[in-house]
Amino acid sequence: MATNKVPPLTYKVIAECSASKARAGLMTVRHSEVNTPVFMPVGTQGTMKGVLPDQLIDLNCQILLSNTYHLGMRPGIDILKKAGGLHKFMSWPRAILTDSGGFQMVSLLQLAEITEEGVNFRSPFDNSECMLTPEHSIEIQNAIGADIMMQLDDVVKTTTTGPRVEEAMHRTIRWVDRCIKAHARDDDQSLFPIVQGGLDPELRKKCVSGLMERKVRGYAVGGLSGGESKDEFWRTVHTCTDLLPKDKPRYLMGVGFAADLVVCVALGIDMFDCVFPTRTARFGCALVMEGQLNLKNKKYALDLRPIDEDCECSTCKLYTRSYLHHIATIESVSCSLLSVHNIAFQLRLMRTMRKAIEQDQFPAFVKDFMSKHFVDEPVPKWIREALTAVNIQLPNSTEDTAEKKHKRASESQ
Repeated sequence: MATNKVPPLTYKVIAECSASKARAGLMTVRHSEVNTPVFMPVGTQGTMKGVLPDQLIDLNCQILLSNTYHLGMRPGIDILKKAGGLHKFMSWPRAILTDSGGFQMVSLLQLAEITEEGVNFRSPFDNSECMLTPEHSIEIQNAIGADIMMQLDDVVKTTTTGPRVEEAMHRTIRWVDRCIKAHARDDDQSLFPIVQGGLDPELRKKCVSGLMERKVRGYAVGGLSGGESKDEFWRTVHTCTDLLPKDKPRYLMGVGFAADLVVCVALGIDMFDCVFPTRTARFGCALVMEGQLNLKNKKYALDLRPIDEDCECSTCKLYTRSYLHHIATIESVSCSLLSVHNIAFQLRLMRTMRKAIEQDQFPAFVKDFMSKHFVDEPVPKWIREALTAVNIQLPNSTEDTAEKKHKRASESQ
């Protein structure tokens, strides 16, 4: 059989912001084209809670994320291979990215022991032991058939300091070599290494330098959104994107709040994922430009407007806030309806940013977004400082707040 000579992942920068580091790109993988910047909804077990693949396609979702650790535990490699991979198993025709299982070192730390060999987990399902090595992580991801795979990395909490952070960074570099060596489907799947180093800019720089010596098609920035301050968060992202190559996609793992997405696109990130949109839906919350609507609140009982009059998702077309208040967190269908809207909100936000970058209007978009997102409070200092670092100056906070109050007063008259 002839080998497919077309690389399994190509990336092209389509447009760049003339002020910030924001860029719009086109990433092409085996199963689909992906316009960046992009938000990837999370289907940990090969499914999104309450959302069908057909609904994701209707929302023009181009890529989603699933988890290696969980799929390796259940259904397991044998079933995934027999099914022909996760795409066929879950009836999803577009791109898939898989996390390596490294994050579970933190989230399931009480069940894991980390050594140079790998991570020894105790299964939360049946209490059996499982050694997740870099080689086994890749074996599972090869069976899954994900278009983009993550290396197994050594993850520590962002609040960790001292020698353990440097140890994890160096181990992550050693493990990527083991992942590359174990990768059996390089013609079909692309492996991304993960930049680690905690909140220490020098360790992050060393890690980027080491990873760039390897032949890979993209990079992830990991180890953030774990309790660090927002000031530390944005500065670490800024450090990494300054150093990572411009001709390859950059993926910031586990980030999904709307304001964070806007700031990190300005800082030069292309790809994001987070469980937030679907998780908050399960608590009866809908995402809107101003933040969230808690539809369990009694004030929505008689509100016959859609969640968002500008949203074209099926939930906003067919259902009112009043109806969603009636079923929120009580009927299981409410999770589905709110998840559809919340995913639609995230995807629309990314499309709007892409268009603004292509038209070189991104700074204006950012200023408009921040004025609408922070309605009753000043834009946080960390956001102002992050945007200033990439040449986007927001209005003075005092003037901004006064202007918002004046506008609301005018609208109420």
